Amino acid sequence: MDRSLISHVRRTTLAIAAALALAAPAVTSATAQAADAAPKAPADHALVGYLHTSFANGSGYTRLADTPDSWDIIDLAFGEPTSATSGDIRFGLCPKTECPNVETKDEFKAAIKAKQAAGKKVQISIGGQNGQVQLKTTAARDKFVSSVSAIIDEYGLDGLDIDFEGHSLSLNADDTDFKKPKTPSIVNLISAVKTLKAKYGSGFTLTMAPETFFVQLGYQFYGTGKWGGQDPRAGAYLPVIHALRDDLTLLHVQDYNSGPIMGLDNQYHSMGGADFHIAMTDMLLTGFPVAGDKNNVFPPLPPQKVAIGMPASVNAGNGHVSTGEVNKALDCLTKKTNCGSYQTHGTWPDLRGLMTWSINWDRFNSWEFSKNFDAYFG
Repeated sequence: MDRSLISHVRRTTLAIAAALALAAPAVTSATAQAADAAPKAPADHALVGYLHTSFANGSGYTRLADTPDSWDIIDLAFGEPTSATSGDIRFGLCPKTECPNVETKDEFKAAIKAKQAAGKKVQISIGGQNGQVQLKTTAARDKFVSSVSAIIDEYGLDGLDIDFEGHSLSLNADDTDFKKPKTPSIVNLISAVKTLKAKYGSGFTLTMAPETFFVQLGYQFYGTGKWGGQDPRAGAYLPVIHALRDDLTLLHVQDYNSGPIMGLDNQYHSMGGADFHIAMTDMLLTGFPVAGDKNNVFPPLPPQKVAIGMPASVNAGNGHVSTGEVNKALDCLTKKTNCGSYQTHGTWPDLRGLMTWSINWDRFNSWEFSKNFDAYFG
């Protein structure tokens, strides 16, 4: 997630998705298989939002206590590492010099408890645009576990959001099977999250917010190995999502700050309308062969574990769409109406909901995004 007033489009995404147009395979019957028998998240529709708690930008600082009840999962942005490879994650509230209205730590902790008492989930989000995390060693893995645990314990949080961006995840050249990853930074991340899940038990919430570059682009390119493209980060989130799908509460891919991405219709889809959200979400709910290999299919995720990531306002990032386009996307995916030119491979009334960057930007925009969500789902 970009901290700046207006996010920039990912240049590397544009370079690979637009410049390297390989002949992509047709969707096979295998991609339409039923989702694996993982425990399902509650079917209630949920609104997820990021709350800028550790920094200031043009949206202004919003106290946690002032966050409306519309938000079901609140991601505290961000926990960041002391260095890219340390695994040592730190979190603190925005300095008063930057955020004059910031609450005290005791007030913040009290607000967390109040949100939880109201049935909301509050969790720490790790990464963001500036927080590169590369767990290249077992020592970094173990430090990640201990430091994230310390944050969760100190603030009494419900779980963890993985928002690794930039160069946090990439694939070694010999790492070609998302089901059996070899790259240390990926293997160690999976291990670390599983350790945290085991420590805190079934109530531990786990969400992920990858960019399209790391997920849907994997339909065409997977790293730089066999069938790969030019960037080792292409599709690099797929092994993480797959290994943790049973533990996953919610996946909300960032359908913004993205270049054109090829959908299951083998056409490129670009930001700016319902079509992009429909095509990108259909890929997650239908599954797809990775890098053209029909024998290496990324299985579909249950709709209860999928939400759509969108900017809350035109100021929040590239790819903002009007509330009318938001509702068209929801209509198509949950009711198979208003689909436009793209026809989905199914209908998913239990699609979990929406994620947005961010709560602060929604407040800046008179709460348009959250009010529309509430009106749509009643």
